[in-house]
Amino acid sequence: MSPRRGFLIVRAKSLTLVAASSVLLAPTTLPAPAPTEPPRPRQAPAPVTRGADAGPVRAADLLAMVRHCRPVSRGRYRLDAGTPATVPVCGLRGAVFWKADMDIDCDGRPTARCNHRTDPHFSPGAAYTQSNGHRLNAERLPYIVLPAASRIWDHRAHGVGGGSVAAVVYRGRVQYAVVGDIGPRGIIGEASYATARRLGIPADPSTGGVGSGVTYIVFKHSRIDAIEDHAAAVATGERLARRLLDGRTAQESGETARESGETARESEGTAQGSGAAARESDGTAQGSGETARER
Repeated sequence: MSPRRGFLIVRAKSLTLVAASSVLLAPTTLPAPAPTEPPRPRQAPAPVTRGADAGPVRAADLLAMVRHCRPVSRGRYRLDAGTPATVPVCGLRGAVFWKADMDIDCDGRPTARCNHRTDPHFSPGAAYTQSNGHRLNAERLPYIVLPAASRIWDHRAHGVGGGSVAAVVYRGRVQYAVVGDIGPRGIIGEASYATARRLGIPADPSTGGVGSGVTYIVFKHSRIDAIEDHAAAVATGERLARRLLDGRTAQESGETARESGETARESEGTAQGSGAAARESDGTAQGSGETARER
C-alpha cells in the first residue's frame, strides 16, 4: 500500500469518527408529551327536588304512609253512638291519624245551609273562634272535629288542638283543613260542611256524610295564627305533608343502604369461607405429595 493511500485511509477514518461524534453530541429534540387532562372529580347525582316544583302531594302518597297503625290512643272510638268501638288513633313521626266515617258538622255561624232548620243538632258556636273573635263559618271553612280529651286519648299531649292543620283524604282527593270543633269523648269522624263538599261527600247536615273510607291526618304543632285563613292552612298542610313524605323516603333509603351493607358483608364472609376451603384443599394436596415422596 502506498503511503499516500494509507494517509487517505487514516484521514477518512478520522473524518468518519468526527462525524459520528458530532451526531452523538448533537442535541436531540424529543417529541413533546401529549397534553393530558386532569382527572375530573366524580360528581354525586343531583338530589331529587321535592319542593314546590314536585307538585301537590297526592292522596296515594299520603295513604301509603298510613297503611300500618301504631296506636297512640289507649282505647278505640265509636263511629256513632251505639256502635262498637273500633277506631284507634295512630301515630306517625310528626302527625297522628285515624280512619273513620264522616258526619257533617254545621256548628258556628248560622248560614243558609247551616242553621236550626237544616241541622237538628245545630249549635250556634263551635269550640273555637276566628282570630277576630267571630264564630266559624262551617259552610265555607274546611275544618275537622276532634273527640274531647279523655282517658282514651288526649290530643293536647300530642301537640294537637284548635287551629292545627289536617289533611283529609277521600277517594283520591286531599283537602287541607283546620281543627275547628270538639265533639263527644267516645265518638270520632266528623268534619264541617265545607270539608265534605270539597271532597265530593254529600254535605247535607241531616242526610249527608259517608259511612267509611275517610282518613284524617293531623300534623303536630301546626297551629296557624288565624284559624279562618284557609290559604295558610293549605300552604302549611302541603309543606308538612311533603316533609312527612321526604322523611319516609329518607328512612326507606337508609333501610335499603343497611340491607345492601348486610348483603355485602355476607358476600365477603362467603368469599372468605371459600378462600379458607381452598387453603385447606391446598394443604391436603401438599400432605399427599409428601406422603408419596416418603413412599
